[in-house]
Amino acid sequence: MRRILVSGALALAALGLGAVAVAAEHTELKHQHWHFKGPFGTYDRAAAQRGFQVYKDVCAACHSLNLVAYRNLIDLGLTEAQVKGIAAEITVPDIGDDGSAIERPARPSDRFKKPFPNELAAAAANGGKAPPDLSVIVKAREGGPDYLYSLLTSYVPFDKLTPEQIKEFNVTKDDNFNLVFPGHRIAMPPPLADDKVQYTDGTKATLDQEARDVVEFLAWASEPHLEARNRTGIRVILFMLALAGLMYAVKRQVWADKH
Repeated sequence: MRRILVSGALALAALGLGAVAVAAEHTELKHQHWHFKGPFGTYDRAAAQRGFQVYKDVCAACHSLNLVAYRNLIDLGLTEAQVKGIAAEITVPDIGDDGSAIERPARPSDRFKKPFPNELAAAAANGGKAPPDLSVIVKAREGGPDYLYSLLTSYVPFDKLTPEQIKEFNVTKDDNFNLVFPGHRIAMPPPLADDKVQYTDGTKATLDQEARDVVEFLAWASEPHLEARNRTGIRVILFMLALAGLMYAVKRQVWADKH
């Protein structure tokens, strides 16, 4: 996965191949080409479907997606039967006919199930701070998709840090060091790695591929109507250009005998 995500450098020249120098405060993001950027932007649905798989298999254990319903996945190209199957695998709390609390299989109309019953439970299970909701995380972080991609691919193992980095940022073996996250020490352990998921379409699940795919999915989740809005904007611009041409032609016709 404009709706909320992760807690979050010099772009890593070769992540994992050696120690890297870190800028003291601000670091460069790894700028990527995203098909959904720009006035003609569209989502790569194959990538977004893979990104949903990454979210479901990895991110959903900690991060909610409160503003997205299962039925919205149809917009990603999934069939109604697939969506019903995905929802049916999830049990959600509800109120029975007699007013008692029950658990039932989710329906396509249900929002994505939260991993924790409330904020206090989420914080208690995650070192005192609840993981952010990912619904609009792409819109909520400066740098948007580039920031999320950079964050997910910029963890540095403790044994790859230089003594200067360890001292400057007070890093211990129990800390997670990330080149992009402000302060570089992040509560979230590296969520992705090579072969973290097994893609159903046969795509090789490298760290880079998983990061790009989940960012594509979260970009869609944050702005599912982007393509329709872009199409509407283009139609409006074309209409205004045609109207301007027509008005200019009328003006010339009206004032033709005055010159």
